[in-house]
Amino acid sequence: MSAKSSKSKSADETVAPSVAVVKDASVSGSSPGKDRYARSAEAFEKARRLLPGGVNSPVRAYKAVGRTPVFIREGKGCTVTDIDGNTYIDYVMSYGPLLLGHAPQAVAIALNKAIAKGTSFGMPTEAETRLAELVTQLVPSIEVVRFVNSGTEAAMSAIRLARAATGRPKIIKCTGCYHGHSDALLVQAGSGATTLGSPSSPGVPESITSHTVLVPYNDLQAVARAMENFRGQIACMAVEPIAGNMGCVPPKKGYLEGLRELCDKHGVLLLFDEVMTGFRVHPGCAQGLYNVKPDITCLGKIIGGGLPCAAYGGREDLMRLVAPDGAMYQAGTLSGNPLAMAAGIAMLEAISDPEAKVYETLEKHAATLAVGLKDAAARAGVAVQLARVGSMMTVFFGDHPIENYEQATQCDTQKFATFFRGMLDHGVVLPPSQFEAWFVSNVHDAQAIDQTLAAAKTAFEAVAS
Repeated sequence: MSAKSSKSKSADETVAPSVAVVKDASVSGSSPGKDRYARSAEAFEKARRLLPGGVNSPVRAYKAVGRTPVFIREGKGCTVTDIDGNTYIDYVMSYGPLLLGHAPQAVAIALNKAIAKGTSFGMPTEAETRLAELVTQLVPSIEVVRFVNSGTEAAMSAIRLARAATGRPKIIKCTGCYHGHSDALLVQAGSGATTLGSPSSPGVPESITSHTVLVPYNDLQAVARAMENFRGQIACMAVEPIAGNMGCVPPKKGYLEGLRELCDKHGVLLLFDEVMTGFRVHPGCAQGLYNVKPDITCLGKIIGGGLPCAAYGGREDLMRLVAPDGAMYQAGTLSGNPLAMAAGIAMLEAISDPEAKVYETLEKHAATLAVGLKDAAARAGVAVQLARVGSMMTVFFGDHPIENYEQATQCDTQKFATFFRGMLDHGVVLPPSQFEAWFVSNVHDAQAIDQTLAAAKTAFEAVAS
């Protein structure tokens, strides 16, 4: 989900860009009636007494779309069912991890075997080595990897590693790119193109964010100026190679290659945050898709097969600085726990099986959905921009292509809220923010796509009216 950034990443761990909270309103002519969501409404009221906002990650509260959240009972394939018994075609997909859909057989079998042997040991297992082997085989830039428990932890640790390796204090990040909720990364933009960040959340000292330099996404000149202005002070350039936390925003042609050249020129480490894109857009992650090697990579979501798991990795000389090989300290009681390792192994083995043709299926389904959505919007006379890379996409409600965070925040969030409610009431659940990516799985088959497009036709018509 100011935006997740300044993602995502998660998505769902963040606060969406500043938008007015929408009052609850059903799509014209398609009111579902109060009874349809009655149990979810009751569950939310109880949750609000015990949890901040009734949720454990802000965007789940549905504030930006003018509804109370639906509470999910179970998921199977490409659908989820709420506690009222309503079933939805799901494009949240846990904000990215569920490449194979909900409860895929391979992952379920692996988890059942693992849980029978124990949930956590605090001691090494061979499963950690096996998952590390798969990661290093699939990801071009990773020679050595360290497992952690969340994308936030991965990014925080990777930045510490970059500072340890270079002896430099500052980092560059893009406005609108989300790298978790650690203090140094919860920043908002200043007035200039290359400004030092100021905190975007209470509880974050300015002395910490003063080491974070902000630049617009997709703007190489801004990065070049920042590296010149803070010559010899920048440890790393952190970036989502495909932005996912201002909505799905692809890199412009030459952008990632340009970052690589600038980092090499200034002795800066290039850090790709692939928590969202890792194994989602390509078996070799975004870096494999665009053929650009970072120095350090953060992974999450898919790497855990739907369980809490993340990692950071890179060149061996850098990773050997991490304790106990080196002096850069980082640890975690549940890091590499056997359940997450088992699910991750099952997931990566499944997606790397050439006979399964996972990525061919993903591309076919996502492309069909994207074409159909654009056509439905055009027929309804609604201006949208549909951005897609592989099985990630976002429908932006606006007239102009989206290349950065500033342009994303000019979209019509009220129209998105109307569209979201229309889709929900017709059996399709989307991420509840204009500034989130949708995720397609390889079990979103032709029938699910057809049902989605039928719902979209009605929802776009509601937006138009």
